[in-house]
Amino acid sequence: MSRYNFKNKVALITGGASGIGLAACWELAKQGARIAMLDMDEKALEVQQQEFLNYGYTILTMECDVTKEKACQSVINQVLKKFGQIDILFNNAGITQRGLFEATDTAVFKKVMDVNFYGSLYCTKAALPGLIQTKGIIIVNESIAGVAPLLGRTGYSASKHALHGLFTSLRCELRHKGVHVMIVCPGFIRTNLQTRALGGDGKIATHEQTTIGKEDTPENVARQIVKAIAKKKNILVLTFMGKLAYLISRLSPLLYEHLMTRQFRKEL
Repeated sequence: MSRYNFKNKVALITGGASGIGLAACWELAKQGARIAMLDMDEKALEVQQQEFLNYGYTILTMECDVTKEKACQSVINQVLKKFGQIDILFNNAGITQRGLFEATDTAVFKKVMDVNFYGSLYCTKAALPGLIQTKGIIIVNESIAGVAPLLGRTGYSASKHALHGLFTSLRCELRHKGVHVMIVCPGFIRTNLQTRALGGDGKIATHEQTTIGKEDTPENVARQIVKAIAKKKNILVLTFMGKLAYLISRLSPLLYEHLMTRQFRKEL
């Protein structure tokens, strides 16, 4: 199999101004891709646009609230107008929540689902005709929480399970059209995702967060994602503990539930 050539490919990344999304933008740009960076943080977009231009990289930055379907369609149209194509869509934008189900407002579940699930759905739906034309690649930033339960994060886990169902099914629908779908399960990564986690009342959670194993860096994650794109992997599970958790959850779901519950119970 010949190596995937990123040169002049157009990569659209949501939540691209920080964390894994930003690291992926840099890594793809280094490989020769043209970048379309989407985010809600207008100031961060301005800063990153200048940084990328300083390095001579081609970049288009756009403010976008992925929970708005018309906004997603509008920015996709802008990308197509500027570059004429979309080759890679990385559905990376996301939020999380921490707190017991019984103490969490239903509005929090809706907000998490709107960003994580519907944001990815809207962008994929809008970009799909272009991706079919280029026989492109769709990537979704999922989580181990998308394939296994996670105590104290029922809203987050629900949104990620929904993504898993959507994108594994979509892979089957698109395979014959030459569009590849890759799911990324990062594990615990050193980003601002957890510091912005919503509590039960919708405000930023203040109780201590439980993590398992050593946190990886967004830069290392991005390098592995780009390598996986080149190999057209179906699923990319990251970090040692992430891989171990994925394996146990597949082989012995009840054992995984017991171990995970014991580890996370102290947080709540």
